[in-house]
Amino acid sequence: MSDHRRLGRELDLFDTDPLIGAGLPYWLPDGATVRHALEEYVRDLERRAGYRHVYSPVLGKRELYERSGHWAHYGADMYPPMRLGDEQFVLRPSLCPHHAVIYRSRPHSHRELPLRIAELGGQYRSELSGVLGGLSRVRAMQLNDGHIFCTTDQAAGEARAALELIRTAHAAMGIGPVRYRLSLPGAGGKYVADPDLWQRAAAVLTEVLSGLPYDAVEGEAAFYGPKIDVQIMDDAGRESTLSTVQVDFYQPERFDLHYIGPDGAKHRPVMVHRSIIGSLERVVAHLVELHGGAFPAWLAPTQVVILPVSAAELSAAGALARRCLDRDLRAEVAGPDRGSLGARIRDARLVPYQAVVGAHEAAGDLISLRLRDGRRLDARPAEELLARISAQVDARALALW
Repeated sequence: MSDHRRLGRELDLFDTDPLIGAGLPYWLPDGATVRHALEEYVRDLERRAGYRHVYSPVLGKRELYERSGHWAHYGADMYPPMRLGDEQFVLRPSLCPHHAVIYRSRPHSHRELPLRIAELGGQYRSELSGVLGGLSRVRAMQLNDGHIFCTTDQAAGEARAALELIRTAHAAMGIGPVRYRLSLPGAGGKYVADPDLWQRAAAVLTEVLSGLPYDAVEGEAAFYGPKIDVQIMDDAGRESTLSTVQVDFYQPERFDLHYIGPDGAKHRPVMVHRSIIGSLERVVAHLVELHGGAFPAWLAPTQVVILPVSAAELSAAGALARRCLDRDLRAEVAGPDRGSLGARIRDARLVPYQAVVGAHEAAGDLISLRLRDGRRLDARPAEELLARISAQVDARALALW
């Protein structure tokens, strides 16, 4: 059974230190490379789907979270405020209040809607030390978050489109959802007391889930509205939520958001929250366990390892590495100083493509390519093989060849 905490350290992806604190992992170069590849991918996916990207501060005044409802309904999971003069500032537990403020900072017409904004931003949760673990449960996380401001008539279509983006991203990462969950409110004071709000939002999400298998579960909703949770499962059979789509009628009212309709009057927008790949920490934890460190080529920290048979081919290997870099392929040379060719091949067993360069290959600008899955290709022109590898990586294909 793969455990991302063990594998992540063995593969030099991330680590922790008691001097930094529990639940606050740091990313090592190879882990940062995987994370960066995911960031680039999801930003491009969102951009093509009509999202505009923003940045917002990780701090906010206490009044911001009182307005959003987090202070009253989510305060137990927030860090205590920091006093600066006469003001109190809080590490944000979510990005939605900032995005609501960004929306209201400019006037909007119905012609602009739906307005889609997204951000890869930090958020912070005051988790108890007993529930922390590796990357899957942390106190500081980078969330792929986004919010759509739309009319009531547009809400179901926008939520459905967000769910389709989630499916696309999961397919590219090799993730198969276990199930969809319609998360509804439960008993107690955790949830906003507005039955009409809940009924309207749940009706939208039920329409989105029409034709899909799902389970309705009480007590798992956000405090301001119901949500669709895309559930995944780890090797130990533990289920968790990776991606979500939420419909929110509450915060647009709290922040007095509006747009000018075709009748010239002010109307209240609906706020659709969605996270395509969830937090980068949790998705990387799942990918490490899912693939056992053998990531799809587009995510692999090193995509091509170049293996000169002897010192005589080091110059040719270095030139090949530069050609890989020119194609935006992540490549490194593993020379004979690292051991025998067989030992270097074993050391590179998780690298998708292993390019062997002997005297014959160096003289003819050829590569003898070995694939991670054990397949071997006869010596072929280097340009032909690099073009094929680049095409697979650019397409974010799961297949190596």
